[in-house]
Formats: sequence, C-alpha cells, structure tokens
Amino acid sequence: MSTAVVIDIAREALWLIIKCSAPMLLVSLVVGLTISIFQTVTSIQEQTLTFVPKVLSIFITIILCGGWIMDNILTFMTRLFENFSTFAG
Repeated sequence: MSTAVVIDIAREALWLIIKCSAPMLLVSLVVGLTISIFQTVTSIQEQTLTFVPKVLSIFITIILCGGWIMDNILTFMTRLFENFSTFAG
C-alpha cells in the first residue's frame, strides 16, 4: 500500500468527519448565537443559560440527521472493508 493511498483514505476520513459533524456544529452555533443575542438584549449574565437549549437542539439534530450520518459512515466503512485485501497486499 503506497503513501498516496493512505493519504487518500485519511483525507476521505477527515472529510467524512467534517461532513457528519457539520449539522450538529451549525445548529449549536445558531442556538448559541441566538441565546447570546437574547442575553445581550435582556442584560442576563447567566453562563449556564445556553447549556440546556444547545443540548436539546443537538439531540433533535441527531434524531433528524442520524440516519444520514449512519449511511455516510456505513458507506465509507463498507468501501474500506471491501478493499481491505487490496490495502493489505
């Protein structure tokens, strides 16, 4: 197995991580920004106020996008396992 193949697999794995984590990160960013603006407008300085809405929004995002994330991961892993003999040889 050449270094080019290893780099391709690593690049593909990193892209998969970015692609699969993007929905949760974007939702967390939007919720955090919204709550931060709300705190600024109302002069509430509670640091723990963002925790519960972020956790709930991330759980909802995982429920909604979980199938898509699992399909991406399964496709990647299936392709790796199908080509395992090529990589090992």
